[in-house]
Amino acid sequence: MTDIDPSPHPVAAPGCPVHPDAVPLAGLEYQQTPSELYRGLRAEHGAVAPVLLDGGIPAWLVLGYPEVSYVTSHDELFARDSRRWNQWGSIPPDWPLLPYVGHQPSVLFTEGEEHRRRAGVITQALAGIDQFELARDCRHLADRLIAAFAGSGRAELMSGYAHPLPMRAAVRMCGMPHTGVETRQLVEDLRISLDAAEGDDPVAAYTRVGERIHQLVRHKRERPGPDVTSRMLTHPAGLTDEEIVQDLISVIAAAQQPTANWIGNTLRLLLTDERFALNVSGGRLSVGEALNEVLWLDTPTQNFIGRWAVNDTQLGGRHIRAGDCLVLGFAAANTDPQLWPEAHVGAENSAHLSFSNGEHRCPYPAPLLADVVARTAVETLLERLPDLVLALEPGELTWRPSIWMRGLTALPALFTPVVA
Repeated sequence: MTDIDPSPHPVAAPGCPVHPDAVPLAGLEYQQTPSELYRGLRAEHGAVAPVLLDGGIPAWLVLGYPEVSYVTSHDELFARDSRRWNQWGSIPPDWPLLPYVGHQPSVLFTEGEEHRRRAGVITQALAGIDQFELARDCRHLADRLIAAFAGSGRAELMSGYAHPLPMRAAVRMCGMPHTGVETRQLVEDLRISLDAAEGDDPVAAYTRVGERIHQLVRHKRERPGPDVTSRMLTHPAGLTDEEIVQDLISVIAAAQQPTANWIGNTLRLLLTDERFALNVSGGRLSVGEALNEVLWLDTPTQNFIGRWAVNDTQLGGRHIRAGDCLVLGFAAANTDPQLWPEAHVGAENSAHLSFSNGEHRCPYPAPLLADVVARTAVETLLERLPDLVLALEPGELTWRPSIWMRGLTALPALFTPVVA
């Protein structure tokens, strides 16, 4: 695996000074009630707020829906190649956010024609997935997971259902076995690299992920099959093994962790909101509305780092220096009061930014595939266990300690035991 490259462009912009009112992107307030903090930041700073990343590294958090849309639509002004960053001289080699921002030969960091070439390979590889077959496979996976706890009358739905189902679906799509020690370790290392907890080593975890995907690519070179990896390997664009490894990591990571939290956050909404209480068991419309509302109000990817200013520019009344880092606040943008002036988010609307926007948005048809996985997971669970209820009060549920991902630490539930 190619090492993460933190080196700057040959001509680096001068470092941006720390704003005197910069707010650390950390702490319990962010982790448990981020919407309140976004509201406070917006009131004090407007659509673009000065923030501090881990270790006091300065950046800008883009909070406004128009501003996030503008940044993601103008790659010529706000680019993805992180080697432009004017702060590399302050970044230690074990910085916890390095897996996010250290330059890699991945589609995530490419620009222009190269990005279109790489994204085109992913798009065609994903387009080869039959959505009806995917739904059928996910239903079988869901049935197996449910069978493991159905007889007990209780379950912890995050670790026992919401996380393993999209994990197994993602690795199966890529041609890996969906069970086994190596697969479980891969998923755990992906979690660490994307959403490290205290004591985790995200850089080491990311290295292990790369080594495992390298093994998969070598295997598929020798024995191709009807899977995403094989289609990427045989695409006329002729990507190198290293390019395919990096892009597969992006595909699997996007398919597993965000989809798992989308499932969990939707189940939480269905089990705690009285608007859905009368129609959760098998109600397709209610499930669809809940899935979409979650993307507006509790989107799995809360914040994304990031974009880097190509030149000095203005955004939201702020002077952005060349090389400054911008964190995209998808969760804040989705609840922008300019978008919803009466604080009512219309769940029937799908113009949220949860899959980003512009050329670097989640490539088609990935959002459709994620919807198939999430919808099948939720509907199957509610059909199999129609009297499913929370095992505790809604206010006792807690969120994972992350400003990047929005997901529950646990979702304990009770139901009438089902005998196989």
